[in-house]
Amino acid sequence: MGTWNSMTGKHALVCGASKGIGQACALELARAGARVTILARSATKLEATMKSLLELSQGHRFVVCDLSDLNQVRSVIPTVGLNVDVILCNSGGPNPGPLLQAETGDLEAAFQQHVLANLLLVQAFVPHMQTQKFGRIINIISTSVKIPLPGLGVSNTVRGAVASWAKTLANELGPHGITVNNILPGFTRTQRLEQIISTSMQKSAMSREDVERNFLKDVPAARFAEAQEIAYACAFLASPQASYINGINLPVDGGRTGCL
Repeated sequence: MGTWNSMTGKHALVCGASKGIGQACALELARAGARVTILARSATKLEATMKSLLELSQGHRFVVCDLSDLNQVRSVIPTVGLNVDVILCNSGGPNPGPLLQAETGDLEAAFQQHVLANLLLVQAFVPHMQTQKFGRIINIISTSVKIPLPGLGVSNTVRGAVASWAKTLANELGPHGITVNNILPGFTRTQRLEQIISTSMQKSAMSREDVERNFLKDVPAARFAEAQEIAYACAFLASPQASYINGINLPVDGGRTGCL
C-alpha cells in the first residue's frame, strides 16, 4: 500500500493513534506519503508512535487530547492547524454490557465522545477541504451498525449514530470533493478485543481458548484480524484513488457479518 506514495503533500489527523487500529492507520498513511498528526490521551504512548513514524519520514507531530472532553477538543484544534486533508475519527469504545442495564449517563458520554467530538473536528477542518476540493473523513466504527453485537448495548447504539451521521455528511460534502466513509472492523487483535474476551471469560466461566473458538465460529477467515489489515483499508479510502467511494460502510471482518 505504501509504495503508491499517493498521499504525498497531504496532512492527516489520526485520532486514537497511541495504540491498536489508530496507530496502525497512522503508520500506513505515513508510508503512503502523508504528513501525520496523531492524537490521543497519553503523551507517553503517543511518543512511542511518534518514534515509529519518524523512522518512516519526517514532519509528523502529536497532540494530547481526550476526545471525551469537548472543551479539550475545541482547544486542541488550533494546535493541529486547519490545513487537514484527512481526518480519521477513532476512539475507544464504550464498556461492554447489556443495553437494559446501561445508565443514561453512559449513553450521553458515548454520544459526546463519538459523535459530538467528531463533529467538532469536521466543522473545523472541512473549510480547508472545500477550498482544496479534496477531503477524506474516515470513521472507525463497528460491524454492529449492520448487525448489533451481543453484550455491547451502548456501543451498538452509538456506533449506529456515527454511521448515520457519516452518511448524512457524505451527502452534504460530496459536491466538494470530500468523501465520508466508515470502516467496520471485525474481531481485531487490540486491547479492545482483550477487554471483550476477558469480560466473556468472567461471565461464562469459559477458558480463553473456548471463548476465542466461540468468537471465531462465525468468521469464515477463521482468525482474528491484525490492526495492519484495517489500516490498509484506511489508506485506500484516504487516497485519491478512492475519490468515487462515498457514504459507505466497509466491513473488514473476515466475512463474519451475516449480510451484504
